[in-house]
Amino acid sequence: MRLDRMLSDAHAGTRSQVKKLVKEGRVCINGVTAKASSMQIDPYQDVITLDGERLNYEEHVYLMLNKPAGYISATKGNVPTVMDLIPQYKGMFPCGRLDKDTEGLLLMTNDGPLAHHLLSPHHHVEKEYYVEHKLPLTDEDIHSIETGITFQSVTYRPARYEKISDTSCHLTIREGKYHEIKMIFESLGDKVVYLKRLRMKNLRLDETLKPGQYRPLTDQEIEDLKEGMPR
Repeated sequence: MRLDRMLSDAHAGTRSQVKKLVKEGRVCINGVTAKASSMQIDPYQDVITLDGERLNYEEHVYLMLNKPAGYISATKGNVPTVMDLIPQYKGMFPCGRLDKDTEGLLLMTNDGPLAHHLLSPHHHVEKEYYVEHKLPLTDEDIHSIETGITFQSVTYRPARYEKISDTSCHLTIREGKYHEIKMIFESLGDKVVYLKRLRMKNLRLDETLKPGQYRPLTDQEIEDLKEGMPR
């Protein structure tokens, strides 16, 4: 692996920034000052330091982001994207999609196999949301949610409904179709006015994170997300 790629992956800076660090003599390989950013290194065997501090290479990175409203779940676009919230992380992507006006838990990673596992419709990974809606639901409405709904030629699988108040609930789905929760409520003649994702599989939003803030996942959280994946 090239040194500049390793430095970039270790979040030491952009490619142009890490080239400057090497040129300034601030990067060492096994105690010897690096001569060029294009040098080949082994990120698992060589000791790479920046200003005397060892850098650890991570092949895969996992971040929990508390997505605020106003950002789209994409890697690029003409409007603010979730990537604008983690500018120092390159090669990352959102695992799944939250609508522009939806808040809450969004897993950011560069682990393609894990993302596929979590998003595959064959695995029915649970996603739990806090929902505020305009009108109270009837018993018949709740029964429809819990047994499955077909609306505008699209079938939505049964969801788990937990009432909080007449106009708020927790809703757990196992698909994640386009605008699924909004369409479920629209089929009932109701309207979602606020939506926040709280959980994806075993990963629950850290409520200490303010909108726009993020943190790395713990080893246990990563292990829980990977449960059921081929080893």
